[in-house]
Amino acid sequence: MVTMVPITVGEYSFVGVEVKLPKTTLLTINSPKGYIMCGALDVGLLNTRLSERKIIAGRAVGVKTLQELLEAPLESVTTEAEALGIVAGMPGHEALLKMV
Repeated sequence: MVTMVPITVGEYSFVGVEVKLPKTTLLTINSPKGYIMCGALDVGLLNTRLSERKIIAGRAVGVKTLQELLEAPLESVTTEAEALGIVAGMPGHEALLKMV
C-alpha cells in the first residue's frame, strides 16, 4: 500500500510518502528540490554512479514513521545537499527547509 500525505514545516508544504512492503516500510518526504528518506536510501550510489543527476537528498536511519523522519538526525547526505548547507546530524525538518 502507498500513502501520500501533506506535511507542513513552518510555512512550507511537502509531500510525505509511505510505501508498505513485506517486512519493511519505505519513507520519504519530498520538497521541490530534493528529499529526505529512510535508511533504504543509498547516498553513496547517488554521489558516485548517479552524480551527474545532482540529487539533493538526505538519509535517516532507524525511523519507522514520517514524523520520526522529520525529527531524526540525518545520518548521511549527498554532495549536492551539502552544497545547500545540509549536513549529517541535521534534523530532517531543517534539511527540508533548505530544499525549498
